[in-house]
Amino acid sequence: MKRIVAWSAYPTVMMAAFVAHVLCTHNGVTPQIATFGPILCGCLVITFLELKFPHRRAWLADRGDVINDSSYMLLVQIVLPQFFGFFAVITLLGALQTRGMTLEGVWPHAWPVYFQALLLMVTADFMRYWVHRLAHEWPPLWRLHAIHHSPHKLYWINVGRFHPLEKLIQYLFDALPFIVLGVSEEVLALYFVFYGLNGFFQHCNIELKIGFLNYLISGPELHRWHHSALSEESNCNYGNNLIIWDLLFGTWFLPRNRLVGDLGLENRNYPSGFMQQMSSPFTRDLDKVT
Repeated sequence: MKRIVAWSAYPTVMMAAFVAHVLCTHNGVTPQIATFGPILCGCLVITFLELKFPHRRAWLADRGDVINDSSYMLLVQIVLPQFFGFFAVITLLGALQTRGMTLEGVWPHAWPVYFQALLLMVTADFMRYWVHRLAHEWPPLWRLHAIHHSPHKLYWINVGRFHPLEKLIQYLFDALPFIVLGVSEEVLALYFVFYGLNGFFQHCNIELKIGFLNYLISGPELHRWHHSALSEESNCNYGNNLIIWDLLFGTWFLPRNRLVGDLGLENRNYPSGFMQQMSSPFTRDLDKVT
């Protein structure tokens, strides 16, 4: 059973989520429910599989982990993007339209929705690849990004562990440009279903195998190496949803004969609490051995 789950869980859950999204959309369900409903159901399945078929029992989240990461999930991943979205649509986009500065005719609105969603994913991932890579190579940005690398274990809910300032930077590159281009809500919803669930799978503590998809998707087998405590292993696999840019730019990394070792930062005593981590980026070299 564990082997069956390892090879079938990812494609089955992802496919079921897309089918549920399409059925909801075609039957008049509100876009919010049609998008977040399948993602929420997928989270429940992932949670069950983490408990039943963990990749490593040492990575199972305890009560403190869940409370801490739930704070990130609520404030940084839900509340903050809503604020950014309101600002972008109501304030920025309105100002651009008033001044005739919107980029009409650039986005291929006449394409089928699924091709538009694929184009969105490829272009958004290209921008996020370079932002993510810069976050590992430029110290001021790394101090923000170090928060995401601070956990010593991976499980789906800590996918949301980002400093609000880094979340804003991500938003500027993977959402705002497409809002300005006028990408339709239907296309954004398809993208977000994949973006949300794939991110949860990336960080999940489930024994998974995705085979040839490791050359297309930025999945858990690749992403675990990105969280290695060894910088020569973690400075790789920057892809957000896709791994194609890592293959193209030489940062794809997946050893075949061993598992990733310790996760986290060089400083094993890096602050772990939500409030402590809000100020952590403003202390130079806090991620280093102290």
